[in-house]
Amino acid sequence: MAVSRTEYHEELERLEAHALDGLNLVAAQLDRSIEAVEHNDSELAELIVASDDVIDGRYLEVHQSILTLLATQAPVATDLRLIAALLHLMKALERMGDQCVNIAKVIPLTGHDPPADDRIVKDVVTMGKQVRAQISQSKRAFADRNVEMARDLVRQDEVVNNLNKEIFRIALEIGDDLDRREWAMTMILVARALERIGDNTVDVGEQVAFIVTGLFREFSDASHPGLPGIPA
Repeated sequence: MAVSRTEYHEELERLEAHALDGLNLVAAQLDRSIEAVEHNDSELAELIVASDDVIDGRYLEVHQSILTLLATQAPVATDLRLIAALLHLMKALERMGDQCVNIAKVIPLTGHDPPADDRIVKDVVTMGKQVRAQISQSKRAFADRNVEMARDLVRQDEVVNNLNKEIFRIALEIGDDLDRREWAMTMILVARALERIGDNTVDVGEQVAFIVTGLFREFSDASHPGLPGIPA
């Protein structure tokens, strides 16, 4: 049965809404991840790992629907930009979900009552809140086609990058106690995962500019630099 152009555009709008709603799923996963780190909650960590199937399912559902649209319709240039951007958004979404899983998987490694450093825990929580705000901002920027808001994600992400470096610095100065150092190393992994989620929000922002201008350019030439000794 042939699909009218009106129905086609309605389907495209539905797919965009479904894709953007996937960012809400990621934000919820991130909230749980930070709570699990803050309270060293291994049971919550297990729930986070299991819940990743929901995000993966959303990725596969939207991805397959977009491919079906491409196969059955003849998108014009503007629609093609949106379709390409949605494919990139869904990949970024799937990666953000994977990073939440990476955070959850290191929590059991810290033990039942780890010798935590309050400074690092505080910075991790602050990172998590900042990254969550960026997820929300990237969603609004995409929905509103707001390039200025999208570009502002680079400035926002600097906060995350600086906290990542601060956690790394504190971990190096944590002392000679083996258990304490091992805990600090796991927090470096957590911070690194949060930093990558922040980078993914910037990637979403770049797709906003692509939709509006038809040109793809990275917002920053830094290519998301890593910490000293850790490749980006």
